[in-house]
Amino acid sequence: MEKQFDLICVGMALVDSIIRGFDPEPVSASGYRAESGSLNVGGEAVNEAMATAKLGLKTCILCSLGEDAAGDMIVSALSRCGVDTGRIIRTAGHPTPVTTMFVNEDGSRKSITNGAHRHNFHPERYTERFSDVRALILGSLFRAPFDDPEIIRSVLTAAKAAGLIIFADTKLPNFRSLTLDDLRDSLPLIDYITPNEDEARFFSGKDLPDEMADVFLGYGVKNVIIKFGSRGCLFKNTEERMILPACDIQAVDATGAGDNFVAGFASEILRGASPAEALRFANACGAICTTAVGASTALRSREQVLRFLKN
Repeated sequence: MEKQFDLICVGMALVDSIIRGFDPEPVSASGYRAESGSLNVGGEAVNEAMATAKLGLKTCILCSLGEDAAGDMIVSALSRCGVDTGRIIRTAGHPTPVTTMFVNEDGSRKSITNGAHRHNFHPERYTERFSDVRALILGSLFRAPFDDPEIIRSVLTAAKAAGLIIFADTKLPNFRSLTLDDLRDSLPLIDYITPNEDEARFFSGKDLPDEMADVFLGYGVKNVIIKFGSRGCLFKNTEERMILPACDIQAVDATGAGDNFVAGFASEILRGASPAEALRFANACGAICTTAVGASTALRSREQVLRFLKN
């Protein structure tokens, strides 16, 4: 059966209220200043879907949105990028999450979540929608809706039964905390897992990169990629190990850089690239993302990334 889509992204969708250059010194009893403020669509599934669509993949998304202005903003942004939005679940009872993010001068950031981020919709009820896609990006493991072992197992089992390649990005837990032991039955179904350094340390209990990767491999994950931001990334499986340096670039905002990295990596793997080629491309996608405020602002096309790598 010929697949209609290259990729389905499943997970969190939200709006980021990004405050850059916040000055903690009040200017009045209740007033503060910042360099800038902006609204940007976000959430791992949204960031990855928009990036993969820009990179030329036929992409669809399965996520949950409220019947509100923030939800309308996300659907509009996805549609403009060419993402198929027909599988989005919209309900009046659960508002679209809005995250407040404080971005520092070096691009690092802190975020504030709220109760809307806890809404655990049930993607396992819609797994028949996996039949016409080649691969799945699960964004993000350990956060809603993927902070429930039964939901994770059901989604990954259905994806594997449909023959999908599974990419699993990760996040540190914010409301409900799971361990790798809680996912012992699900982890062997994952083809590529992509924690950043803090996430890898948290879930593995190790401090050295190779030891972190070995813990994930010990649970049956086939390939581990640990992202180190400006220090590049480590790729490891049972037969191969490599470290790739990051691209040298002046970061403005690191929001979504990891999501763009995952999108770039998945894009090239689905085109038949080797892990080394895909990682080099992914590093460039993550770097480009950091050159503008917002997770989906700077990356525009695969041709842009190829020019960036050439130069």
